[in-house]
Amino acid sequence: MKQEICSLLLKIREQNPLVHNITNVVVTNFTANGLLALGVSPVMAYAKEEAAEMASIAGSLVLNIGTLTAPAVDAMILAGKSANRNGVPVVLDPVGAGATTYRTETARMLAEELSISVIRGNAAEIANIAGEQWEIKGVDAVESNKNTRELAVKAAKKLNTVIAVTGKEDVVTNGIETFTIRNGHPLLTKVTGAGCLLTSVIGAFAAVEKNTLKAAAAALVTYGSAAQLAAESFQIELLNQLHHINVDDLLRISAFDYYQEEE
Repeated sequence: MKQEICSLLLKIREQNPLVHNITNVVVTNFTANGLLALGVSPVMAYAKEEAAEMASIAGSLVLNIGTLTAPAVDAMILAGKSANRNGVPVVLDPVGAGATTYRTETARMLAEELSISVIRGNAAEIANIAGEQWEIKGVDAVESNKNTRELAVKAAKKLNTVIAVTGKEDVVTNGIETFTIRNGHPLLTKVTGAGCLLTSVIGAFAAVEKNTLKAAAAALVTYGSAAQLAAESFQIELLNQLHHINVDDLLRISAFDYYQEEE
């Protein structure tokens, strides 16, 4: 499998696939830059007047409900149906499913009306879209003793798609075959849009690999490995800056308040 992941990464960089994203406005720039860095050609086409046409020529379509609006949902449906007609894989990120009724119903509607290749979310989002119970706080899953692998397998069978549940360990399954992935770094939870970019990276791999289980697993391994390397670089760069920091730097960027309290 390691060799297959490597070959898929090379395939992305050779083919430069077009990935059509209808994603949340908070992460659009970050997602586009992340895909470009990977070797992908990203496009963000939100208008319903062009969403279907763009989806028809893309290598994959990514639907992300992070900043949900009625016009965006209309565009997602049009793009999704066009992608289905043209054999373009569709990846869904049900951001915040379970947090509000509108989000939950929208995520379920998209999963029912469209043929979805991969659904990527945290445990709470996946549970809520599949009709299971799992507490969510905003868009974040609450820690639970429940079995994530069992949840993923159950959701994959119920929704008839590949499920990727991401967290401390990632689980990717089609209900029959399952990968548990241990790459990644806690710093990812401190970066806004890290999960949204990951979903689009899954879209990139799905654009070059018809087996969407392998595509999703390869995307998670690649993304998690990149996060580990980035964390190593962060540590090295911190030591580098500790070595080079000088008085001029402190005068320029230090920021603090000083108070002398009354005795």
